[in-house]
Amino acid sequence: MKKLVAETPHSLTLRKYASSKLPTIHGQFDVDVYRFGPEDEEALAVRLGPFPPAGPVFVRIHSECMTGEVLGSLKCDCREQLELALERIQELGHGAVIYLRQEGRGIGLGNKIRAYALQDAGADTVQANHQLGFATDLREFDVAAAILKDLGVAKIELHTNNPDKIQAMEENGIEIVARLAAHGAINPHNRRYLETKHRTLGHHLDDLFEVSDAGEEEA
Repeated sequence: MKKLVAETPHSLTLRKYASSKLPTIHGQFDVDVYRFGPEDEEALAVRLGPFPPAGPVFVRIHSECMTGEVLGSLKCDCREQLELALERIQELGHGAVIYLRQEGRGIGLGNKIRAYALQDAGADTVQANHQLGFATDLREFDVAAAILKDLGVAKIELHTNNPDKIQAMEENGIEIVARLAAHGAINPHNRRYLETKHRTLGHHLDDLFEVSDAGEEEA
């Protein structure tokens, strides 16, 4: 097994630690676990190949969301985004989800639940992070770029609404050929969260709100 894979911009040694087949409800994938940093943090590449020789490759860079993906929380759209990406990869016959363990935009599960309580009291998702003493978003995406390079991927169609992910990939030498919208569904529990991402964080959600608002008018 290859040990040393790449050096991230923050000088974190990234190494492939484990690989296996992964049958899922969405189809069969290959999965690789990478470790990096002094505390052996982990990230995953869930992939299906072979990739197109000249690219681009469909890619989603996804941050862990235990509340949405495991418990079915309606307060976000994370589970839907992940499932849409896995389904799209099966349709295309190739692609990858780079799964980063950065719960709650990097503040961790416990603090995410504390932020939920603040949101119940009236704060939005950004205000809640600030009230807890955290920056708006603590996530980093350079590890995702290093994993893509290890997979031999240089050009991607990025499944995202987040401009920060686009910027991070470009800064780390990954060419963005296209941005593909990653829209879940708006519900009464996540509407304010999505509005905050759109209006405060600049996420590309115009189309999502246009469709939702048009449906409400027809109803």
